[in-house]
Amino acid sequence: MIRFLASLLAVLLVLVRPAAAAERQEPLVIDLSDHLVAITTGFTGATVLLFGTAEHRGDVVVVVRGPTETLMVRRKERVMGIWVNRAQAVFTDIPAFYRVASSRPLDEVAPAAVQERYHIGVGHLEIPVRRKDPSRGDGEYAEALMRLKDGAGLYGVKPGEVNFVGGRLFRTEMEFPANVPTGSYTVEVYLIQDGKVIGSRTTPLIVSKTGIGAEIFDFAHRRGALYGLSAILLAIFAGWLGAVVFRRL
Repeated sequence: MIRFLASLLAVLLVLVRPAAAAERQEPLVIDLSDHLVAITTGFTGATVLLFGTAEHRGDVVVVVRGPTETLMVRRKERVMGIWVNRAQAVFTDIPAFYRVASSRPLDEVAPAAVQERYHIGVGHLEIPVRRKDPSRGDGEYAEALMRLKDGAGLYGVKPGEVNFVGGRLFRTEMEFPANVPTGSYTVEVYLIQDGKVIGSRTTPLIVSKTGIGAEIFDFAHRRGALYGLSAILLAIFAGWLGAVVFRRL
């Protein structure tokens, strides 16, 4: 009798589970091929595959944000024939890395108000200014900052890079250049239908140095004085060894 009741309960659970899952079905499910980008000696860049399913039809926008940093932008002026740094602006808490990929151009996917609300697109980033040049507006320095980031391959928007496979499956390849900053990243995915966000998901990604290079980097930052002393002693030893070798030749 006990076995019969246990078997009946198992069958009921199997029958009920699909119905319950259908009721709780998420509009957006995502995952990454790898949640760690390992920077080793000779690192030339990496590609991480993002894939997922969308329960409803619409457009998909992927936003990759890196750790925040503080940057200074200087304006050069020519003084007596020499270019020198004069005025400057300091930007705080800006993403060290920011990339956007979408299934269509952003302006066709969502109105500017939606892009502004979710900080989608380089032009809708919040860029706090701590110190600025009173003679110039923030916009000039912000544009210069964006040009520098774009030139380094750290900022960018790629429309049409999110591809649908069939009706609901989608994928995109996220590229990280050789100079990608280390730290904690967030990958945000938005499902947009008729200009409205109807689903969103966020997943973490870590970019970290590994191997002997990481150990040296960590040692240099944690114990700078000892690292400097070791470098000096190593240089002295190398010089002495070189002198001995040449003396014998």
